Amino acid sequence: MDRTDGFWDIVDQLVKETEIVIDRQKGTSHPRFPDFVYQVDYGYLDGTSSMDQEGIDVWVGSEPDRKVDAMICIVDRLKRDSEIKLLLGCTEEEKKLVLEMCNRTEWMKGILVRR
Repeated sequence: MDRTDGFWDIVDQLVKETEIVIDRQKGTSHPRFPDFVYQVDYGYLDGTSSMDQEGIDVWVGSEPDRKVDAMICIVDRLKRDSEIKLLLGCTEEEKKLVLEMCNRTEWMKGILVRR
């Protein structure tokens, strides 16, 4: 048994038991940063919480099964916090797009962690 299996099992259960809310659809702009256009649907798991006291963030790709096979760990110097963002049903191209979006500014950087 891989030592990370338990972690991913809990992530799978959270996603399975929780409503996914997409509040920023692919092709829309960020409300405070109009130059930032979402290349993949972005939202959160309703009824969960993260560092920012909001729901756990999710990027939802075009794969129909919405399997969680990666996440991005973010450090934000402007907000002075860190977060994880789960990737659900993302193709390899969508993972690349999300990672690029999370690293496009000097104050926020992320790394991709694969399952």
